[in-house]
Amino acid sequence: MKAFIKNIKKNTIFLLIITILVLYFVLKDDFQNIVNTLNNIDLKYVIIAVFFYMLSVVIKGYVNYTIINQPKKISKKEAIKHNFITQFFNGITPFSTGGQPMEVYMIKEHGISISQATNFTIQSFIFYQIALVICGFISVIFNYCFKMFPKNPLLRQFVLLGFLINIAVVVVLILISYSKKINFLLKKMTINISKKFKKETNEKEISKKFDEFYEGFKELKDKKEIIVQGILLNIVSLLCLYITPLFVVYSMGDFNSINVIETLTASAYVYVIGAFVPIPGASGGIEFGFTQFFGNFIETSVLPAALLVWRFITYFLGIILGAILFNTEKKVEE
Repeated sequence: MKAFIKNIKKNTIFLLIITILVLYFVLKDDFQNIVNTLNNIDLKYVIIAVFFYMLSVVIKGYVNYTIINQPKKISKKEAIKHNFITQFFNGITPFSTGGQPMEVYMIKEHGISISQATNFTIQSFIFYQIALVICGFISVIFNYCFKMFPKNPLLRQFVLLGFLINIAVVVVLILISYSKKINFLLKKMTINISKKFKKETNEKEISKKFDEFYEGFKELKDKKEIIVQGILLNIVSLLCLYITPLFVVYSMGDFNSINVIETLTASAYVYVIGAFVPIPGASGGIEFGFTQFFGNFIETSVLPAALLVWRFITYFLGIILGAILFNTEKKVEE
């Protein structure tokens, strides 16, 4: 755990450097106009955007509570608090990999075994990935029907790669979790590939991870209601996150450039691109995606300011709140 916290400090410094570089490139061409736009924003729409972001995190926390289903050990409030804390650890680690180990650790602190805590986290991750793919497919259908985005070979390749990665993750998780035979074959394949790239391969650790995925999904096979509820609530959570740019644009006095469908579709594409950026918070990739997709609707004078406000609400706000809650989580600190 100490080594994990030490890595967090390194990642935080790296994140600050990346953030400064991104801010420089966003602000350098039209600094004064961006400042003027930010000075005149309507705060009530910013508050609505914040509300939807917070609601997204709360719903995800509630999903975790329903999966754990042990109210005597963990309350709804604690499950939601844990999810805010994972926003911090996801936000400062590459590919959002820091949140799950911390989530397991926090669940364990409530008297739940590590194996159970790991299974709960795996189940939650599977629900989230399935919801992400469903939202992605819906956004592709909307784009096909309404022709929202002009043809851009580079963006098309980015989006396609992002979708393929997310679909591959879901397929692999289901294969690992559903069939013991396939689980064993993929386990051996992973170990063999690992040996080719690393001199020292921890076969026991790899085997343990695959077994955890199998056991975690096996528990769900007889809980179809939880599966359906978990996926649907994750879809609602994602929609709450995806709608936030609309109210950010409204806060800048622009009520005509973009509608709900366009916002949801553009947001889904932005997060798909962010899925394969190996930098904490997908910094750089997310901002690029936002300017490319929302730039088809939003005026050039509004776009950089909208990007800054949206990014603060959906990324930095989560990091700040998560860090504060983490430092008040006494059980985790001990």
